[in-house]
Parts: sequence; structure tokens; C-alpha cells
Amino acid sequence: MTSGPDLDELLWQAWKAMELPEGLRAEIIEGFIEVSPTGRFAHGQIANRLRDELVPFLAGSGYVARQDMNVVHERKVWFPDCFIAPENPGEHVTDDGVGIRASAVQLIVEVVSPGREGAERDQERKHRAYAGAGIPVYVLIDDDDGHGTVTVLAAPRPGEAVYTDVHRVAYGIDVVIPEGPAKGFVIGEAITGPARGA
Repeated sequence: MTSGPDLDELLWQAWKAMELPEGLRAEIIEGFIEVSPTGRFAHGQIANRLRDELVPFLAGSGYVARQDMNVVHERKVWFPDCFIAPENPGEHVTDDGVGIRASAVQLIVEVVSPGREGAERDQERKHRAYAGAGIPVYVLIDDDDGHGTVTVLAAPRPGEAVYTDVHRVAYGIDVVIPEGPAKGFVIGEAITGPARGA
């Protein structure tokens, strides 16, 4: 019988010991530490427009939109472009203070990074990871899918790591968050900008 820490613990300790140069971020996704650059201007602009619109929408609800923080689930770590969590996180902050527990997160947004690797990470690996953690709503904003698309995924089945409610629209068509603190929030051109080619 082999003794010693399991793979999740080894990855966790390696992740915590990493010292990355500015402009890079590291996440633990499906048994790997993935290092990626922070997004380009267009990427950040969409994420910030979204957060700017969520702030007044969530005012007084007890929930807030956050960026630049880790979301942690069972020794896995994600660094989403935006997420919604309790305004007063209290017991939801991890014991070591590196992030907020996924169980407190009500919605995660990823602006899909350009290129095949970025698309696979956000559309496949993170999709499974967020559904497996039971994140109630996952929003994907993809500038590079045709003229741009917004996909809202809800009703996760954690045991299967899938979302059962999927609504995908092209840029220029409003899409509404179906549940949680952001229920009724509209993602439209104010966030994604004019549709390309329009």
C-alpha cells in the first residue's frame, strides 16, 4: 500500500507554492494545474461591463459580483472572469484564505479566451468542473463563436458533471438569467457590444 499525499493534495500544495509573473494565472482543473495569461482588452472589457451592470442589479440582495478572486472546490481552484457570491462571505472563505468556497457561489461567468485551448478550457473542462461542483448557473460569453454567442447553463447534475438547461443565443439577442440572485438579469449588447458584422 502506497503512503503519502494523494494527487489532489500534491496539486494543491504545488499550486499554493507557485509564484507566477504578473499577467499569468494558475488554476487546478480536472487533475492539472493550468497556467494561462490574463485576457486581452476585449476580454476584460466584456467581463467588466458585465460586473458594472450586475452591481446595481444585485444592490440590496445580499449578493455581490466579484472578480480577481479564487473559487475553491475540494482542492480544485478556478479564477473565473466574474462570479456572484454572498456580500458577507464569512464562513464561505477557505480556512487558509486563498479563496471562496464554490458552495457559496451562485453564478460564474467566463469570457471564452481566443484559440482552441481557451475554448476547450472554458467550454469543456470548466463546464464539467462547474457542473460537478453544483454551481447553479454558468454563463459563457464567446466573442469568437461566429459573430459572438452567449450561453447560459443552469440546472446542474453534479454527479454527471452536466448542466441540463442550456440556452445559447447570438450577440444582439438578449438572454435572461433564469434563477438565483441574478434571476431576470439581461445580458445583451450593453455587455457584449454590437454584434460583429452588423
